[in-house]
Amino acid sequence: MSHVDDAHNATHPPRNVASTDPDEGSLQYSSSGAPIPPTAHIHPTTRSHHGHDVVDNYEWLRDKESPETLAYLRAENEYTEARTRDLAPLQDSIFQEIKSRTQETDLSVPVRSGDWWYYGRSLEGKSYGVSCRVPASSTGDKTKDWTPPAIDAESAPENEQIILDSNVLAEGAEFFSLGASSVSVDGNYLAYSTDTTGDERFDLRIKDLRTGELLDDAIDGIGYGATWVGSEWLFYERVDDSWRPNEVWRHRVGTPTDQDVCIFREDDERFWVGCGTTRSEKYLFVEVGSKVTSEVWFLDLGVTGDGESKTVDPERVTGELQCILPRHTGVQYDVDHAVIGGDDRWIVLHNAHGADFELGMASATPLTSLDDLDVVIPHKQGRRIEGMDVFAQHMVVGYRENAINKLGLFSFADGTVGNLEPIDFDEELYSAGTGGNAEWESPYIRMAYESFVTPGLVFDYDLATGERLVRKQRIVKGGYDPSDYVARRMWTTARDGAKVPVSLIYRADLEGKTDSDGLPTDGPHPTILYGYGSYEASMDPAFSIARLSLLDRGIVFAIAHVRGGGEMGRSWYDNGKTLAKKNTFYDFIDVADDLISRNVTDNKHMVALGGSAGGLLMGAVANMAGDRFSGIEAVVPFVDPLTSILMPELPLTVIEWDEWGDPLHDPEVYDYMASYAPYDNVSAENTYPPILALTSLNDTRVLYVEPAKWVAKIRATIPGSDICLKTEMIAGHGGVSGRYEQWKQTAFEYAWMIRRAGVAEDAAV
Repeated sequence: MSHVDDAHNATHPPRNVASTDPDEGSLQYSSSGAPIPPTAHIHPTTRSHHGHDVVDNYEWLRDKESPETLAYLRAENEYTEARTRDLAPLQDSIFQEIKSRTQETDLSVPVRSGDWWYYGRSLEGKSYGVSCRVPASSTGDKTKDWTPPAIDAESAPENEQIILDSNVLAEGAEFFSLGASSVSVDGNYLAYSTDTTGDERFDLRIKDLRTGELLDDAIDGIGYGATWVGSEWLFYERVDDSWRPNEVWRHRVGTPTDQDVCIFREDDERFWVGCGTTRSEKYLFVEVGSKVTSEVWFLDLGVTGDGESKTVDPERVTGELQCILPRHTGVQYDVDHAVIGGDDRWIVLHNAHGADFELGMASATPLTSLDDLDVVIPHKQGRRIEGMDVFAQHMVVGYRENAINKLGLFSFADGTVGNLEPIDFDEELYSAGTGGNAEWESPYIRMAYESFVTPGLVFDYDLATGERLVRKQRIVKGGYDPSDYVARRMWTTARDGAKVPVSLIYRADLEGKTDSDGLPTDGPHPTILYGYGSYEASMDPAFSIARLSLLDRGIVFAIAHVRGGGEMGRSWYDNGKTLAKKNTFYDFIDVADDLISRNVTDNKHMVALGGSAGGLLMGAVANMAGDRFSGIEAVVPFVDPLTSILMPELPLTVIEWDEWGDPLHDPEVYDYMASYAPYDNVSAENTYPPILALTSLNDTRVLYVEPAKWVAKIRATIPGSDICLKTEMIAGHGGVSGRYEQWKQTAFEYAWMIRRAGVAEDAAV
């Protein structure tokens, strides 16, 4: 131990120092019986960039194979378990509530693909899903042929075929994740891939669905997904040492995998690749993208025939890719295939004419310029066009206005592109989108709808009549009544005048005295304020069974739609990234202050919550405005961004330079990131509320070392600080696997927040 440690321990009570033996328990207790938090050893290293020498006492924790690192993480786990042991009754109550409200034995709505209806089963007592199918009929009667079969969730029909049981695959594994699960065009083969460590590298296998046997074809260490072309070729992505998907490979079923062919390789570390076929199955696309630039390559597959009898031309499948339009820095475009008036057309979404994107159309050949497209939807500032979903005679477009996502429909039935027909919904705050649409020529479009108070609804939109045929609504057991809950939108004026949307969900019986926005201002009410604010991701309304356990304890759940997200269009994102990143933090703090000023809550009853990039937000807020909160929960938090972004050898770092800036080569970016990076700005001058940090040892997106270092530094800087670190020793970015383990983890997190929000113990349990 260094002299720094000796001096520190001479002036403060003795604390737990992690043993170097990873199997040796090290937790100690004070004379009063309280657990003593671990103290991480200090092994100083110096980071030097742009004239700045920064001493980092805890960078040694980056070595995940080190016995000292593992001992420290286990000591922290032991301390957190002891420190939160009193939450066990509340945690168990919440777990039982989630379980009792969930229809454990259930069935997804069958989706037609070729001559089969595909669906998933969940079974009571089983952690993972079961994929199944039954034969489909083709009588020529549209209603009969396209109405999903009525299948009993409790018992299987005689003609049901189980194509994949993830419970069997997960046997003996502490962690399990399914990557690809894709059936060949003729319905004979299933390609699936699995990850049993959480590091998001998958091993792929091919199953003959006619015999149930696995083929000898085995492809290990690939990325997500696998794409069938016809029923003989399989395309998949490989990742480099930084976990960047950088290659697309072609495999022919039944051939040795060492004969697989790399059809595309991206050497620029800012870009990642992906591949897939159009719904028409006529083209294979290889999509290349950075945070700010994209490029699409295509292969005409020479498709002939219909349905499961479709075939592809082997010479074309093994031919050369063509680029639709070479990349140009700052220009993003996405492409889909349509047939309009009998001609193959590209539908192109792009930002060449405005930040909020435009939709255009061109012949299905390589393009020379985006200026030559026929405009389908012109750019309009504040209306962010987000995507399109193309079918034989229709196209669904998703767009966003005033922080609400919307859907519109185009018809190609008369051989032209018609007018946009909005698809309207009754609630003010909702989410809607297409999903489960495998077939190019389906007479229906499968859609999904939900809101903060409305459980998920699946319906088929009849393209001929506009009728919405409800196929299923999520069951919430226990007598759920949506009228017992309220969802409202308020707007906070940020310090620079920006209007920040805020969503609030709470029980209707909280509404006593309200303000002009209808918010309950007779508080302070226990409140959880959630934020994310990165990657143009929008936190849209979604129903949560687990969240009912918070609402029913009188908690107001608020979502601050801060800059850096995509709720208000591309400019909302641009003004919360790189050299404008602090707007994300300021917006969140201003929302918290607004909730306090309206008497919705106060700093003794408000908990902040965020994960991943939202965990960076939590770390920054802890430094800048920790006094506003009674607790902060940071899940897989990106709290040491400057160290990580300075290391191009780390997973995904170079890709992230377009999001955060490049501090390695740009002194201005370095200084800016250094001014907000949570780990670098831990200070004895800051006021930290109780903090719970959660991470996973095998997370490849936000490495466990970031929260580990952050917790160690706060605890060393402010002795006696109430901070806990919990590390899942076999898990990835998404935490534990299996629904029951996930429910237990959610219950633990909720129990911690409920206590921190000041809910009385007798009311909480």
